[in-house]
Amino acid sequence: MTPDFDRVEVTEVSRHFGRRRAVSRVSLVMTCGEILGLLGPNGAGKSTLIGILATLVTPSTGTLRYGSSSPGGAEIRGRIGLLAHELHLYPELTARQNLEFFASLHGLNPRLVVGPAIEAAGLEGRGDDDVATFSRGMRQRLALERALLHRPRLVLLDEPFTGLDDRGVSIVTDRIRRVAEAGAIVVLATHDLDLADGLVGRAAVVREGRLVSDGQAVGGLRNHYRALLGSAH
Repeated sequence: MTPDFDRVEVTEVSRHFGRRRAVSRVSLVMTCGEILGLLGPNGAGKSTLIGILATLVTPSTGTLRYGSSSPGGAEIRGRIGLLAHELHLYPELTARQNLEFFASLHGLNPRLVVGPAIEAAGLEGRGDDDVATFSRGMRQRLALERALLHRPRLVLLDEPFTGLDDRGVSIVTDRIRRVAEAGAIVVLATHDLDLADGLVGRAAVVREGRLVSDGQAVGGLRNHYRALLGSAH
């Protein structure tokens, strides 16, 4: 039976790549229904943290707990949905065929999940078109639904707004809100503070691999971010 959990705890986690310290002694607790914004400049360690939470990157030191479980390969990964820079779509297949393939990997009945996923992505009428013909924004929306097909408990989104027009932003932000309202833990790494403002309920700011702030953003994300990092973002 696939384990479930209602919280994720990261305790004193570090990750070194040779002499480079990508993440340094980060501690976070995330709970169901929460949308956590993971913010920071390029190279701050956001993607490495996402990889660690996805169990794809092993910490050099520190511990992770998914409820009462430690990272356990396929069992825990079956409760995680990941949208990364690499969208993991097959361009030579249609949108429908891509989703059918990933549904089968999760042991799902494609007839039950693929149609609603195409509709949620705002791709009605394009489900039988090759993904190679899609814009980046359309592929981004499809990849989000790929990551959500199996109703994961932990949803990890690395720059989810890439390539989206105004309609795409509206579709994706609404989808993220509904996923959190349904009980998922959402971690959203982004540099787009204006789009994240009003969506994330809590902001964790990292710089040079270290967590410099974790809490509610007072006065808006951009002002909060500037005050912490002295950045022109």
